[in-house]
Amino acid sequence: MNSLGIEKDPQDTRVVVAMSGGVDSSVTAALMVEAGYDVVGITLQLYDHGEAIQRKNACCAGQDIHDARNVASRLDIPHYVLDYESRFRESVMEDFADAYARGETPIPCVRCNQTVKFRDLMGTARDLGADALATGHYVRREDGANGPEMHRAVDHTRDQSYFLFATTSAQLELLRFPLGARPKTETREIAERFDLQVAAKPDSQDICFVPNGSYARIVERLRPEAIQPGEIVDLEGNVLSEHDGIINFTIGQRRGLDIGGQAEALYVVRLEPETHRVVAGPREALAVPSVKLSDVNWLSTPFDSDGVECAVKIRSTMDPEPARLTRTEDGRLEATFVEPQYGVSPGQACVAYDGERVLGGGWIDRE
Repeated sequence: MNSLGIEKDPQDTRVVVAMSGGVDSSVTAALMVEAGYDVVGITLQLYDHGEAIQRKNACCAGQDIHDARNVASRLDIPHYVLDYESRFRESVMEDFADAYARGETPIPCVRCNQTVKFRDLMGTARDLGADALATGHYVRREDGANGPEMHRAVDHTRDQSYFLFATTSAQLELLRFPLGARPKTETREIAERFDLQVAAKPDSQDICFVPNGSYARIVERLRPEAIQPGEIVDLEGNVLSEHDGIINFTIGQRRGLDIGGQAEALYVVRLEPETHRVVAGPREALAVPSVKLSDVNWLSTPFDSDGVECAVKIRSTMDPEPARLTRTEDGRLEATFVEPQYGVSPGQACVAYDGERVLGGGWIDRE
């Protein structure tokens, strides 16, 4: 059995590597080559090449495609660029705009992993005869008693398991994450050892298709009918001010409300797309005791009617918080927090953990 847990010699094991043009995926490809595998690099062009080529701190277009091609040449592996623009627009960008129009706060990176990068790319990898699909994500795949499991990265500051909660057990059979047990500093050292020109390249930070972080601009372009002015009201419905569109607000937001003369700081507590209203209130009004989840992807054994004790993350940047998961009568999951959580927004993900293991997760519903 080789280092990827496959019963083949490395030279007889085909590994397709998803190469975004960044240092992480480039090192992943280099490590697979060093281990003697039959490596094929694939880069996805996901959005407008001409517009994106000037973008910094993004991925999957322009300069990044050029960088991925250069790395593949350096490693002497075949490399293909696949045009997934139409799939990406339909599965990720359109979904993103619709979610904002509904008053939600979407996570397009999860949708991208869930659809284009894993579902569609995985199909392409299988067509190429791949025994494994390797990516540069910081997460670990561990063999468990009932099959492969997903675990948090050893370096929790780099852990990306929150964004991969929708990965299915079947997908985990093919996927490999060579960087999950390494700190980022080691990744860059490996890039320098292989003399890869991306060794010092900055990490992707922005949502790739959102210019200058302007979510509203994207929604306005894709869903112009969603831009409707409305009122900012308090918890009792009293009008405090007006706004140009709920797409400019997210739950927990304090700045930009343009409300004067208030005795205490006010936050966005709720968005009402049906009435185009933004509801503002004090910080304590943001406290939420529980959330209901739909479109759940569960990676562990089913639990009984008593539920399961776990820890959950409702934002990628937070530490897991203790909670209990139970089934609702309508088949959804409900996460009840030990301590109320603040700034919970529909459209975000709630991901459950048992220690280092990812149990699964789902999308937070409005109710």
